[in-house]
Amino acid sequence: MIIFSGISALISQFRPQKRISLLHTFAAAVDPSGPLLGLLGLSIETHSLKLSLQAHARAQRLGLTQHSLIAQKLIFSYSQFKRINDAHLVFESILVKNPHICNTLLGGYGKNQLFLGSLGLFREMCENSMLPFPDEFTFSIMFKIVGDFGEVSYGKMVQCWGVKMGLVLDTVVGNSLISMYDRCGFFYDCLKVFDEMPLRNISSYNALISGFARENVENVNNSLGKYKLWDFVRGMQSEGLEFDAFTISTLLPFCDKFCHGTELHSYIIKNGFDSDVHLGCFLIDMYSKNGRVDLGRIVFDKLKIKNVFTWTAMITGHVHCSEFDEALFLFREMQRINGVEPNKVSLVTILPACSSLTGLLGVKQIHGFAIRREINHELILCNSLIDTYSKCGSLSYANRVFEHECVYKDTISWCSIISGYGLHGQGQTAVTLFDKMLEKKIEPVTTVIVSVLSACCKSGLIDEGMRIYNTIVNDYKIEPTVEMCACMVDMFGRSGDLKRALDFINSMRVKPGPSVWGALLSASAAHENAEMQEVAYKSLVLLDPDNSSNYVSLSNLYAASKKWDVVARVRTVMKERGLRKVPGCSWISLNSETSSFYVADKSHPCSGLIYAVLDGLVSVMKLNSYSPDFVCFADVLE
Repeated sequence: MIIFSGISALISQFRPQKRISLLHTFAAAVDPSGPLLGLLGLSIETHSLKLSLQAHARAQRLGLTQHSLIAQKLIFSYSQFKRINDAHLVFESILVKNPHICNTLLGGYGKNQLFLGSLGLFREMCENSMLPFPDEFTFSIMFKIVGDFGEVSYGKMVQCWGVKMGLVLDTVVGNSLISMYDRCGFFYDCLKVFDEMPLRNISSYNALISGFARENVENVNNSLGKYKLWDFVRGMQSEGLEFDAFTISTLLPFCDKFCHGTELHSYIIKNGFDSDVHLGCFLIDMYSKNGRVDLGRIVFDKLKIKNVFTWTAMITGHVHCSEFDEALFLFREMQRINGVEPNKVSLVTILPACSSLTGLLGVKQIHGFAIRREINHELILCNSLIDTYSKCGSLSYANRVFEHECVYKDTISWCSIISGYGLHGQGQTAVTLFDKMLEKKIEPVTTVIVSVLSACCKSGLIDEGMRIYNTIVNDYKIEPTVEMCACMVDMFGRSGDLKRALDFINSMRVKPGPSVWGALLSASAAHENAEMQEVAYKSLVLLDPDNSSNYVSLSNLYAASKKWDVVARVRTVMKERGLRKVPGCSWISLNSETSSFYVADKSHPCSGLIYAVLDGLVSVMKLNSYSPDFVCFADVLE
């Protein structure tokens, strides 16, 4: 073995092809199992099935098929190449099986998505005296497999066997059990296992922190859960356990409080994690989501290694903060300076910037880039292109992507194209697509339902809207959401049937929110029903007392009715609450430059010329207007 160790060290210096030749040359060394193990390791490293078959044939010829390490490597190699039947044959040929061989086949079953096979082998190990009893690694592997499949009932059965054999007290097994319950959605069982563990390590805390994080994602408004998460983190520190990179990367996305993020950043620098590219991406994302993309840029600039993920994170940060020019600049620099090829996520990220600055032309350029790189069939990119093309006014291109490039369509694909047709006033086509989606046995989700109901609303398809609403409630047993109900109210309101809209609100199964009363308000304003407007406004003020727009609109309504005392009271309430209406903003891109305009804005360098042209347009409009209700808006703009 000493001789072979020296040979192996020498052979490892050569390229894979040369290493294969040398391993064959030294096959007759003192210990013939050594070259075979090296050959099998090389086949796994280079993903070469041919080498694995050659190694297996040589083991047969040399009579080494009962060698436990060689058998174990063969099982692992065949499992990697998805030849689980060959792995099983190797396993069956072993006369004396040890736990390592059994665990390797067990992991192979899990890797090849053969849940029943892994469960059957585990039961044999527990009950068959011909096989070795499970060890702690057996239980860890089984908990991982159960977590992959989400079969928590089988996980509890495995846990019972672990209790019976006294292995669940092992720290590694306990960590795997926590992870299994977390992935199956049973977070409180994670806490119970954690509390019962006699010894914990950093992996134990990481597993539970991941559970806390997942629980907070699924319950976004669960502020109490977030409070407990940071309490738990402080408790972990009080026990003298140091964070590792996994702990920090799990916590950073939940730093909605800026102080937590800066504290973790300081910890990263202090403990030498600042060169970690993975953590750099999380820091950039954290700062950007807190509105400090400038700090994210400092982190980005200090990274010694920049890959496609760090560039994409920085581009995403600028897009999130509406700094589209800088996002496009980085997108070009990524390819020009570093030669980093954008991936599908990079393209999805940059699409909003292109559509905002350069419109349809920019979206086509990104689409063409994806076609040249042969990634235009990626689902996430197709969905984004459908949505962006629709919003840029090119429904034909959106439909082309949906029909020809989106090979596999998920609910987001259907929602995007249905929403696009609804946005362009083609409600009947949106309804046809929705019916086609149901025919394909795709379960309707809230976003798709809202999209098709909104399309019916905009196109005045009341009967179709009612049919779809009744179908999803009665046939699919889906509880209507506030958004669905808002679409129905808007649909009745636009048709002028305000009484029916109000009756629908009073009969809703869910509590009406601002969107519902807002829909009634818009309809009553369009049909000049002051009584219904007042009802909607009062409800909006009660539901959303910090929204200044509700107070301004209510004040304007009372002013139109000359109820000046009520107007004064509304304005006083606004002043007491410190509410102020944010001015509206519009922008236009011309010659690659974007100009922004606010109400009564004179900061633009060409504002004098702009207002002069506007005055001229108003004069032309006056000359060509015969309506006695024509109102001049020039004074409003001034």
